[in-house]
Amino acid sequence: MKIAFFDSGIGGLSVLAEALQRFSGAEFLYFADEDHVPYGTKSRTEIVRLSLDAVGFLVARGAEAIVVACNTATSAAISELRGAFSVPVIGMEPAVKLAADSFGARPTLLIATPLTIAGEKLARLVGRLECETWSLPLPRLVEFAQDLEFDSPAVRAYLQGELGKFELARLGSLVLGCTHFNYFKDVLREILPPHVRIIDGIGGTLNRLASELGGGLKLARGEDLLSRKVKFNVDGLDVSGGQNARGKSRQCEGSDESCGGEQGAEEYDGDGGKIYYPNDNSVEYFYSGRALDAEQLRKVEIFLKRLDAMREID
Repeated sequence: MKIAFFDSGIGGLSVLAEALQRFSGAEFLYFADEDHVPYGTKSRTEIVRLSLDAVGFLVARGAEAIVVACNTATSAAISELRGAFSVPVIGMEPAVKLAADSFGARPTLLIATPLTIAGEKLARLVGRLECETWSLPLPRLVEFAQDLEFDSPAVRAYLQGELGKFELARLGSLVLGCTHFNYFKDVLREILPPHVRIIDGIGGTLNRLASELGGGLKLARGEDLLSRKVKFNVDGLDVSGGQNARGKSRQCEGSDESCGGEQGAEEYDGDGGKIYYPNDNSVEYFYSGRALDAEQLRKVEIFLKRLDAMREID
């Protein structure tokens, strides 16, 4: 079964990384719309158009289920996506209900993109809660993540300045309402008081995916969906077929023509470029409809290593 993950950029890798750890024997597709990142500052109409294009590409590639691993795209386009495609479409939702149920005696602070915070979907969700919820848009954090800038002085100054607007000592939890924000858990942990828990919606999304697909997904080593005991190690990844993360594409060898991420989607061999991970999972990566080249695959490895380090935080 082919399961696709779609995000405006690299944020959705945080969802994919957890899926690689939880499930086994799955064929995953990952679509990063890096030509148009970030989504959080775009209009709803534009996000809907881009999301329909991305999911259409993935369905044409054989995806039998779609995870919209982007809170902004979920907020703006989930209804249109479910109406346009017959495959299951699972969205990301900020885990404010989980935060309220677990730490409702204290306020919750939701950090997300401007569009997610301004969306009607979130307003309805928060309106049903009895917990006090504060919201903070952090659009620059998406840009920092895309630039591989995770714990620089600029990142720390930005987060300290923005979070300093709130009485952090009063908080019970901080909710990550953007999948890009998972890369900054260590910096957030240093800034927040020790009692404040950091919560994201990845677990709930993957639980929903498993429920939608029934027996279509196998748990890794028979473990429970909530188990995180087996650490994912990207150092052991194997690359076969058309793309090699540690060398140039085999399709380019012996050719004078340029090759790599700029080749059109119609020129990409769907049987090549498959990356094999532990638990007998595989992933095909796409950069706005194009197959990733060797340099871009190495970048993916950097992101996955960072996420692995963040997994132990809260």
